[in-house]
Amino acid sequence: MLACATPRLGGGARARRTKGGGELTDKATWKQAFHEFLYGLTGYEFAQQAIELRASMETLFMLVSFGDMVGLPILPPYYGLRLLPYVVPNVQTWKRRMLRERELGDDHEYHLHGL
Repeated sequence: MLACATPRLGGGARARRTKGGGELTDKATWKQAFHEFLYGLTGYEFAQQAIELRASMETLFMLVSFGDMVGLPILPPYYGLRLLPYVVPNVQTWKRRMLRERELGDDHEYHLHGL
């Protein structure tokens, strides 16, 4: 007969290892699952919208500050050069995102609320 590979706590409750190495009981996993379910039910869409809004604002800032890199000079290069050390890690992905071929309605995700 094969031995059970899952460790057991006192009282017969199953244990599950977490990322930190501790053990969770069934009650803790249900509590965590319920918490994640409520977050998905109420807050997930707000969090995704905030992330999309931040990305679009960052793209707009980069376009105004460094538009001359893609052929759209708005500000004099002096101000862009002062900010350049802070945005060097983001320049390559920003240029790729700006020069990507897109359709007119690609920026928005259209939700069908109420259907």
